[in-house]
Amino acid sequence: MSLVVVVGLRAEARLARRLGLAVAIGGGSAAGATAAVAHAVAEGASALLSFGLSGGLDPAARPGLLLLPRSVLCDGSWHAPDPALLAWLGGATPHTLFAGNAPAVTAADKRRLWQETGATALDLETAAVVREAVAHGLPFAALRAICDPAEQDLPPAALAALDATGAIGVARVAWSVARQPGQMPALLRLAADATAARRALTQRLDAISASPRARQTGALAQD
Repeated sequence: MSLVVVVGLRAEARLARRLGLAVAIGGGSAAGATAAVAHAVAEGASALLSFGLSGGLDPAARPGLLLLPRSVLCDGSWHAPDPALLAWLGGATPHTLFAGNAPAVTAADKRRLWQETGATALDLETAAVVREAVAHGLPFAALRAICDPAEQDLPPAALAALDATGAIGVARVAWSVARQPGQMPALLRLAADATAARRALTQRLDAISASPRARQTGALAQD
């Protein structure tokens, strides 16, 4: 099994490389994720892992909540992640994930999606992972952590920050804040929430790396 980890951001890629696996970066967009996953499969990926931050839809889901969803909603259908991959990652959590094509920017957007889907969270990489997995009969799973909670709007600077490689452009953030300085408190909250999410992911990756079973499975995943 050649397992490829699919992320949106370079910062997520740095975390994911703790597992010693190949990483594909989508750049934080649905189109970028689709291209990254298609390339990974063309290069021989035989299993896919969606990894990184996610937006909260369920009001009870707080920043830093770790999700190993037991079901994923993609293109109107529910899909079950691979049980063996979930076990390797530490076991499924009682959550569902909405594999979206666009971010949920406002609290109203998140509330609507939660009411429509019942999903705990949303991200933009898992849809590409699920589509390729279904098309090619590949096992997949997702390991995500809640960043922005359901009641918070995303500040404009967060949407303008990324480039196609998944890097955060400081100049773009500064330009956005200069135009709309009132977003600064929301941007600081988002930074704190992202720190909590990255901490949760790091702790889980450390636990995976320390597990004898995980080390054995990880070695196989690189073959």
